[in-house]
Amino acid sequence: MASVKELRLRITSVGNIQQITRAMEMVATTKLRRFQDRAIASRPYTEEIAGLVSHLAGVLGDEVQDNPLFRKGTGSKTGVLLVTSDRGLCGAYNSNLFSDLEGWMSEREAEDVDFFVYGKKGYSYLNSRGYNVERFIVEPPLESVDFGQAARTAQTLVDAFLSGDYADVYIYYTAFQSMVRYTPTAVQLLPLEAGGEDESEQTGGDLILEPDAETIFESLIPRYLEVRVYNALLEALTSEYASRRMSMKNATDAASDMIKMLKGRYNRLRQENVTKDLLDIVGGAEALR
Repeated sequence: MASVKELRLRITSVGNIQQITRAMEMVATTKLRRFQDRAIASRPYTEEIAGLVSHLAGVLGDEVQDNPLFRKGTGSKTGVLLVTSDRGLCGAYNSNLFSDLEGWMSEREAEDVDFFVYGKKGYSYLNSRGYNVERFIVEPPLESVDFGQAARTAQTLVDAFLSGDYADVYIYYTAFQSMVRYTPTAVQLLPLEAGGEDESEQTGGDLILEPDAETIFESLIPRYLEVRVYNALLEALTSEYASRRMSMKNATDAASDMIKMLKGRYNRLRQENVTKDLLDIVGGAEALR
């Protein structure tokens, strides 16, 4: 059984850890709010530009098949942009993503996959299991990624797709849904999917397109791909900090429970020692009589 001194040292140690986890929780909460605002703000634009691309593709009809980005690639491999965290202490954020990725690859029977990776955790995981990492994006860190970097990443994926090595390209990331819910998600980036004919028949005559639908469409495709990648990076970053905040909060609460339990044992043991000392004193006094 631990002594009073050992329990006192253990209470102090757990208290110090609690202070650290509480500070990390506050930092994660602050960053979460910032990234959450950016992720939520990007969603309407992403949805609107995706809808416009789909609509224009429907207006142009079979003409979009002349664009190589709308046709399945000539290669046999699959390219995946995997977005993970650089650091740990974020609960099951990375492990859930990896588990879902393994299931997704098993369902698709995708044996020949090249990965483009954000995050040291993802790079380490893929390397340890022998997967091919085509590119590990180190600079800038995910927290510092802006739209310009996302645009360069999107262009890298487009160039890889057009090289003829890949049949399709996906983004695998964690989509943010709420403060306690974030879901691993696979989104097909390339090839693009054209809108249906029904949509073009319903809305094609209601819009005046200047200079023309084809010119607008060609200019819009790169923007759509850039926005799609940028939104995925923001969603993943928001999910990471939501998971880290929850993990640090659970650690802080667990430390509180442990301190309460240790203090109870400490007080009982101290009382036992005091009672024992009093009994020794009383016994010694009775022996002297």
